[in-house]
Amino acid sequence: MRRRLLAGTAGGVALLSLGLAACRSATPNADTGAAGQLRRIAEGRWAHRLHIEGTTVGGLSGIDYDPVRGEYLLISDDRSDIDPVRYYIARWPQPQATPPEPLGVVQLQRPGGGPWPNRRHAVDGLPVPDPEALRLRPATNTLLWTSEGDVARGFGPALYESERDGRFLREFPLPAMFQPDPAQRRGPRDNLTFEGVTLTPDGRFAWLGMENALIQDGPEPSVNAPGGPCRFTRIDLQTGQADRQIAYVPDAIPLRPLIPGTYADNGVSEILMLDADRMLVLERAYATGTGNSLRLYEIDTRDASDVLAVDPLAPGNHRPAAKTLVADFATLGLSRLDNTEGMCWGPPLPDSTRMLVVVSDDNFNPLQVTQFAAFAYTDRPDRASRP
Repeated sequence: MRRRLLAGTAGGVALLSLGLAACRSATPNADTGAAGQLRRIAEGRWAHRLHIEGTTVGGLSGIDYDPVRGEYLLISDDRSDIDPVRYYIARWPQPQATPPEPLGVVQLQRPGGGPWPNRRHAVDGLPVPDPEALRLRPATNTLLWTSEGDVARGFGPALYESERDGRFLREFPLPAMFQPDPAQRRGPRDNLTFEGVTLTPDGRFAWLGMENALIQDGPEPSVNAPGGPCRFTRIDLQTGQADRQIAYVPDAIPLRPLIPGTYADNGVSEILMLDADRMLVLERAYATGTGNSLRLYEIDTRDASDVLAVDPLAPGNHRPAAKTLVADFATLGLSRLDNTEGMCWGPPLPDSTRMLVVVSDDNFNPLQVTQFAAFAYTDRPDRASRP
């Protein structure tokens, strides 16, 4: 979730209205050698604050597809403020102008059972999760989901595993670099941590994608300069341990705020494996009064150096992943660009082309939308066949 900053600032609502009403996008200064191609198939929306089984829908930050049941799983980043931590189930059998059909909701439980607490009723020794991404593990029929952590209370980002019915199974141990520092000289920044998670096709590994850099690794992106390197961490799901990590550098903010000096950001909002080694990375930017930008990149994880033992990251002590632009969403014919945070592979299309599905997080804001979009993804043969 993002743009919380505006809600509490003087004039924030007016400025937000300006940006969201326009929802313009800028084409970034980036390598335009396409790695693959996207073609828009369909787009649909859910109504603002749609109610499903007594819960309020919003903040959809992660999506995955279950090919056995033909269902989409959608996690909300509500920190139990409106309803307890949960994910939704939907069908979109033949994506078209009609939106996905909601089927139900599942509450994700805390260790020992029961709902996770919200911030008003925080429990000592237990974080208030900030859910952001989820993936289905086909081999175990369980869910992996991330939390950006509860940094203000000393809890870092987390990777959890739960049963499909919401029962809590485990939390994965993470490298010490992800623990918050009370002095804020190192460690994760609040609300800028595990925005993305993806599985390798064999189901052996999960990759965790940071939205922005750790404090010791560099700054957040600005309009004039790229951000510090984000760490993408690979977890061996059999051992439960991190076994590799690479660096990825997000672009400078490609949009300028309508009023100089007001809020703008850019960061990684989702990651998705193309094959065993190649990954799609979605960068999402926003600038007050100007709108949103969404750019999809491809990287090869083999081309970046392992930085798991490198702390801090600095020029010369690592090789970040090179990235190639797949698509600027402003060119794909969508009715608007919003805060897209979820991305998954859907069922194959009739011509065997892969279908890429995305969803936006409306932040429970009436000026934003819960937008679903489906695309045909065509890989470039020379990249797909790379040894």
